Amino acid sequence: MTDLFYAGGPLFMGILTILLLIILSMSAYRIIQIVRGNVDYATSFRHRLSYIKSVGLFALVFGILAQLMGLYQAFSAIEMAGDISPAILMGGLKVSMITTIYGVIIFLISYLLWMGLHYMATD
Repeated sequence: MTDLFYAGGPLFMGILTILLLIILSMSAYRIIQIVRGNVDYATSFRHRLSYIKSVGLFALVFGILAQLMGLYQAFSAIEMAGDISPAILMGGLKVSMITTIYGVIIFLISYLLWMGLHYMATD
């Protein structure tokens, strides 16, 4: 797993990991609130729950942005190098998708947590 982290770029993968930790901590805080019964069933609690989903969506978009920036750099290098083999091109495309896949996974985790917390809050 660490090889994927470094292949995807430590800067972008690090930011995505920080976003994942933010989602997990926000979810843990909301779970504690629900278990303790400190939930005001007004729209403000549900609105705060939507922050979990919003941060997950931001992670998805950030992962796509990181992929596009990586592709731009790769295509600039290919333009300067001239002729390259298709295997090298496909290897570069594979590496550029790491941040997008990670962003999608983070979004799915945030969405599942949001659905679970929303269900718990309505009971």
